[in-house]
Amino acid sequence: MAPVHLEQDHPSRIGWELPPFYCPFERELLHPKAAEIEERCVEWIDAFGIYPDAVERAWGLATRSAELAGRTVPFGDVEAVVLYAEWLYWAFAADDWHDSDSGTAGATAVAEHGARLARAVEAPGSGLLPPGPHTAALEDLAVRTRSMLRPGQLRRFAHGIREWTSGAAWETANAERGIMPSLEQFTAARLCSSGTRFLLTWCDVANGIHLPGDVMYSAPVQALTDAAGFVVSCDNDVFSYNKEDHRVPWEQNVVNVLAREHGCTPAQALPAVAALRDRTMSLFVRLQDRLRGRADEQLGRYLTSVEHWIAGNIAYQSRAPRYASPRNRNALPAPDASYDITYADVPCDPSAEPLPVPALAWWWQQLDA
Repeated sequence: MAPVHLEQDHPSRIGWELPPFYCPFERELLHPKAAEIEERCVEWIDAFGIYPDAVERAWGLATRSAELAGRTVPFGDVEAVVLYAEWLYWAFAADDWHDSDSGTAGATAVAEHGARLARAVEAPGSGLLPPGPHTAALEDLAVRTRSMLRPGQLRRFAHGIREWTSGAAWETANAERGIMPSLEQFTAARLCSSGTRFLLTWCDVANGIHLPGDVMYSAPVQALTDAAGFVVSCDNDVFSYNKEDHRVPWEQNVVNVLAREHGCTPAQALPAVAALRDRTMSLFVRLQDRLRGRADEQLGRYLTSVEHWIAGNIAYQSRAPRYASPRNRNALPAPDASYDITYADVPCDPSAEPLPVPALAWWWQQLDA
């Protein structure tokens, strides 16, 4: 089924046919217990009453967070994938509040909430967040997370939360001031707001991956991780574009940033987005090959896990009603809506040169490290 939308009053700036996705990995993996994982997540959601009414519940479930977890961790431990998926449902609700037009989610409020949130995960029961179903659900997640994660994983996860919320606060501050960042500024901050480390921590946990800190935080592995996060964020910016194109000022995403940089329309900027994204994907593949050649068993598994994360995100986002039947065009999500995407066998930009973005140049330098 194609995307579901009404165009009479609100035509899409980029259309509903997306550029091909260069993804040289296995693309349709899904956890064999995906249906059970989703059922357990819905029971948890309803037990805490996270959504205040049937409409909000419908849109919350339309995130299909359990499918996202099952596609990005297709072979992971079931209990860990369930907890990962529940975090995703919770985070989508928080993300929607960050992006809301309610007037309650200004930059100051987002920054304050982020600081309280991170500390609530580090110290459950600290009472830093206002009482309510969302906080009760968070407390449950935090207690179970501390029970499941090793100390190093928990520290990385908490850092990922701080990174994610600081990026959200930065974007909100720009919106309040009517600022569309430059490509240089955007790429540096998007790596925070995309929640890369928040999410990849769970991929490690569910897959039983335990990289030593000196390996995880080495420059080549961090460059590979950041490159993967940038590819996923570019894909998300394209899939979610029509969900957010009613906002004023325009949403800060890679499409609008490049449209501003090139002085063109968002639709005309799509080829530039694909080129930026594909050149970064090519770098990821080269870094992955270079690292795999000298990797031990744990690093090798991490490289495969990140590959699953990239491919799983594409497959998930193409099917999620959150994107294919966006809320700004539909009263309720259409369960069968999806983008009819295509894949490319080669990158649309074959250049092996670094992107013309100085803040990212160090990624390419790791090929010679």
